[in-house]
Amino acid sequence: MQQYYIQLFSPHGLIRYYKPEIGRDKDTGGQVKYILELLEALALHPQVRKVDLFTRRIADKRVSETYSHETETVAPNARIVRITCGGNLYKPKESLWDNLDEFVDKVIRFIEQQDDYPDIVHGHYADGNYIAGEVSKIFEIPFIATSHSLGRNKKELLLKEGLPEAVINQKFNMERRIAEEEKTLQLASLVIVSTAHEIAAQYKTYKYRDEARFKIIPPGINTAVFYPFYRMNMPSFTMPLEQEQAQYRVNSEIERFLFAPSKPLILSIGRADKRKNFETIIDCYGQDKELQSMANLALFAGVRKDITQMPADEQEILTGLLLLLDKYDLYGKLALPKKNDPSLEVPEIYRIAAQKKGVFVNATPGENFGLTLVEAAACGLPVIASPTGGPKEIIGNARNGLLVDVQDTKAIAAALKKIIADTSLWEQFSANGIKAGQESYSWEAHVQSYIAGINEIYAQRNIAVAPDGAALPYGKKLMKAGLFFISDLDGTLIEGDDVTGLDAINSWVIENKNTVAFGIASGRNKALTVEALEKYNIAAPDILICSAGTEIYYTNKCIPDPGWESHINHQWKRSELVKTLERYPGLRLQEADAQWKYKLSYYVDDHFSEGQLADLYKFLDDRKLRARILLTDNRFLDILPVRAGKGNAVRYLSYKWQLPLDHFITSGNGGNDIDMLRGRTRGIVVANHSPELASLRKSRYVYFARSRQATGVMEGIRHYLSKNEKPGA
Repeated sequence: MQQYYIQLFSPHGLIRYYKPEIGRDKDTGGQVKYILELLEALALHPQVRKVDLFTRRIADKRVSETYSHETETVAPNARIVRITCGGNLYKPKESLWDNLDEFVDKVIRFIEQQDDYPDIVHGHYADGNYIAGEVSKIFEIPFIATSHSLGRNKKELLLKEGLPEAVINQKFNMERRIAEEEKTLQLASLVIVSTAHEIAAQYKTYKYRDEARFKIIPPGINTAVFYPFYRMNMPSFTMPLEQEQAQYRVNSEIERFLFAPSKPLILSIGRADKRKNFETIIDCYGQDKELQSMANLALFAGVRKDITQMPADEQEILTGLLLLLDKYDLYGKLALPKKNDPSLEVPEIYRIAAQKKGVFVNATPGENFGLTLVEAAACGLPVIASPTGGPKEIIGNARNGLLVDVQDTKAIAAALKKIIADTSLWEQFSANGIKAGQESYSWEAHVQSYIAGINEIYAQRNIAVAPDGAALPYGKKLMKAGLFFISDLDGTLIEGDDVTGLDAINSWVIENKNTVAFGIASGRNKALTVEALEKYNIAAPDILICSAGTEIYYTNKCIPDPGWESHINHQWKRSELVKTLERYPGLRLQEADAQWKYKLSYYVDDHFSEGQLADLYKFLDDRKLRARILLTDNRFLDILPVRAGKGNAVRYLSYKWQLPLDHFITSGNGGNDIDMLRGRTRGIVVANHSPELASLRKSRYVYFARSRQATGVMEGIRHYLSKNEKPGA
């Protein structure tokens, strides 16, 4: 029986196992509860040797200091791991997109430090799926995705609410989110959904829906927490003191609002979100005097202390609820408690409502699933919900309530009165819900199906045991390499069609493939670099640094490093540079195939010299444009982002793959190789170098070969390795 190490990703940050703050804000709703309970349930399965939940580390006085702890133990084989990225302050998850590549890099370093590679990565929401997808590519492991909600659907709702598209894209990073959701459908080994409706309706506008491998696994509930209301009256039942206190607090909190607390209780629970439709529930109740005489109403709309200190959208919703309370004069009939503890108090809320023979209402239209319906059902509380989406499948399966148009206040009121007035119907719905909660919607059932899905993935991929001699995934190889050898291409390994000495380089790279990571650093773009590798039969590289250090790819499949692109994008204003340099004398743009998103290449006049670079830097600086300028052979001028360049690319690789720079051998022949050669790397300058490199003769870290091109590179490699027993030692 194969055992798995599973990594879960939910990066927004406000996640903790002990007393989780469910409903604290819009990013801490049911998804946080879901992933914490999944973590706990997976840890109990015999095929899970370890499971880690990765989220963002936060050190912010506005939130509990527990979110700054780097790890939190959930079980002997389960942890919450917090990764520092994008600073320390708490941020809404929509603002974290530009920091996700940093998150990926930190996860790589964590894996390296632990020296334990995951067997499965599982992302939650679009941002978590992005991280899991990148880790999956790096280590060539299966990727499971759970979206929870989708960008296109959210965008449609926001447009209907009157929010301009430009504002939606700017505020919610919506275009990128949707693009990543499309990629996830292509990349994921498994896309977990809660219901068939989610596939048919939520994903219907996605281009790659038919390519996705969906698996329907309903979320589970903790049946040790969500149990029938009548169990407390059983002679053998013993209530822990903590639970007893929670029940007392909840009952007191509800009843302090009510004149006749013994009446049946209509209940709804959720965060302060417009889609939860709490206003319609109050309208339904406030407009029906008969319903008011039959039952009380309690709404738990998230957690609040001071409404004026809350986000604007939550302020608006909560203020609206209080105004409706006043409008319909529901004092003594409507309870609006300010808080609830999700782990202890929410189950008691359901059971108190069930003891009072009440009804639970989920008025969210088009709910993907509706976990609160299952929780209420397991406690024996009948439910009312929308006839669309997940609720239709839940109630159709459990037969524990009624489906109504949740936008129709009269329909909701009629359904509530029907259940409350008919004792036998109430008992039937209550019993059916308890049975379904125990048998169909437990976490044990969820995890059994989940692990079965992983077993199928591994059986299909036939990667449970890698064959002897199989190539390592590039992420593992780069982590384990003791030496990185990065060489310039034109003028260094080859010169025109002259490939003298290249066979020796190829042989050395192949012989040492298990300990040496081989890279090419070229001024050419990706397509031209790949063309040269094929034309000259150069050994397959592990790393490609292209376009003068503005692109990084891995393996001959050219897998991009998005973290590098995010890094060099800082302060890069390409269009402004192009426009500004049109007026600068002595520069002429090179052909289109020499240009790249992060590189501008120019020819310079014959009189352009090294000394004129200072004037060009000043020219750009006066216009608040930051860039790196590289001059080669006094003929070619490259303008790059200030963080780009071959040297910075090498330093980035050292940082990302945690290999000291003195374990890098670099070789070059021209001006755009200078930054790669100087510093702590072991540099090789071939005999046919350009004049710009003469200044490096003073460096004790640079070896000037007596031979030209590849022969000189091999000379330099032998020089450095003669000091060690083996490559990477």
